[in-house]
Amino acid sequence: MGTQLCIRRCRFSRIMAVMQIILGVFVILISVAGLHRFQLAGFFFPNEEDSSQRFHTIKEGYADFDLKALSDRVEDVVSQLSELQDKLDATIQKTDRDKKGGAAARNMTRSEFSRFVQEEVIQPLYSARIALGLIRIPKPDTAGFNPGSPVEDPLINFFTVEEIRKYITAKGNKNGKLSKYGTNKTYGTIGHACVLMRKELEEYMNYDIGSYCNDDWHLAQKLMLGGCDPLPRRRCLARASKLYQRPLPINESLWTMPDDRNVRWSRYRCRNFKCLSKKNPRRGFSRCTGCFDLEEEKLKWVTNASLADFLIGDVLAVKPGEIRIGLDASIGTGSFAARMREWNVTIVSTALNVGAPFSEVIALRGLIPLYATLGQRLPFFDNTMDLIHTSVFLDGWVDLQLLDFILFDWDRVLRPGGLLWVDKFFCSRKDLDEYMYMFLQFRYRKHKWVVSFKSKEEVYLSALLEKPPRSL
Repeated sequence: MGTQLCIRRCRFSRIMAVMQIILGVFVILISVAGLHRFQLAGFFFPNEEDSSQRFHTIKEGYADFDLKALSDRVEDVVSQLSELQDKLDATIQKTDRDKKGGAAARNMTRSEFSRFVQEEVIQPLYSARIALGLIRIPKPDTAGFNPGSPVEDPLINFFTVEEIRKYITAKGNKNGKLSKYGTNKTYGTIGHACVLMRKELEEYMNYDIGSYCNDDWHLAQKLMLGGCDPLPRRRCLARASKLYQRPLPINESLWTMPDDRNVRWSRYRCRNFKCLSKKNPRRGFSRCTGCFDLEEEKLKWVTNASLADFLIGDVLAVKPGEIRIGLDASIGTGSFAARMREWNVTIVSTALNVGAPFSEVIALRGLIPLYATLGQRLPFFDNTMDLIHTSVFLDGWVDLQLLDFILFDWDRVLRPGGLLWVDKFFCSRKDLDEYMYMFLQFRYRKHKWVVSFKSKEEVYLSALLEKPPRSL
């Protein structure tokens, strides 16, 4: 028995020692990689063989580039890994002391060892990996007129704080995929992008004061998606459908498609709601496959089609009587809000009219549409929402740094004890670890956490997470 215990302890010590060696090599590689990235960016000494290389100056486009902040980020990662190495070393020394002293120390079980590796080793490594991945250095444009100048919007260099620069830098979608809005980049909105879209903005503001506005909502939406948001106010009258009819009463409107005459169809491929059915391949939008087929929408959140589908009743039972108001950051026609209204919960639904009149349909169903882009700071005060739900919106196309800004804003408006419902987030299997870390970094309490297959190469992640108090 004593021999077996010794063998188990020796095996554990060897495992910890191997982890230390691997971690030490990892720290060295990170340090070298960080130096190499800065060297490639041209921040260190020039190559002796190329006399044309030199430090980037303000004239070359790196005005006040916050090199110190980037260096601090790398040092912070190395510090995290050093702390992890010290923790592993202390664990090995404690094990050795117990073994030499012959103490009747309790042997670490398989589940305890698994938990130790997960919490004390894997999670810190994920944190370090993501932190390094969020470092952005402007890349030189070798094809332009000024080789060596960074590829970025020129107004970015008006700001010296790294976090502002990161926020306003356009976030390219992962692997070149199109976003839910049909764009390949997402822009943070602080108004500076309006200068870069001067032609479109001038067209938008060119109108007759006091008269009807031009039928140009699509131009306004283009400006918003380009980061020119919030838009300036206009002194003209918004147009409505010439055949506008009274909306249905609330007891009928929730699950009845609105009257076709209540929508301005001039900017869509379709001219009625029947055309928007999923059976029509030329409807003009590809997301939210059956969201205009309300009979199918009725089945969502009340029946389990897969492991990744959570029922509303089960979710609300986690916080009985506490879920009263919330936000649905999804693509759709408001069916989630309609179903939640039946449970006496008020939900605000985000919506843009990309290919179909989503905002109008949500409103005509007697629900609240929030016309906002993905890059916009939510217009809610801190710690106010009971629930945030997201579905068919964020998935494997989203840039990690963009997702970081989004999730921190959701965390800001979600109250202590509020619920974050991640509804069938999907991504490629190889990207799952990175995306899981983005949700786990806030250390929310897990009420539900399911990963299931969507296809051979893609997986679903569904989760129900509770925000901790974080009171000071």
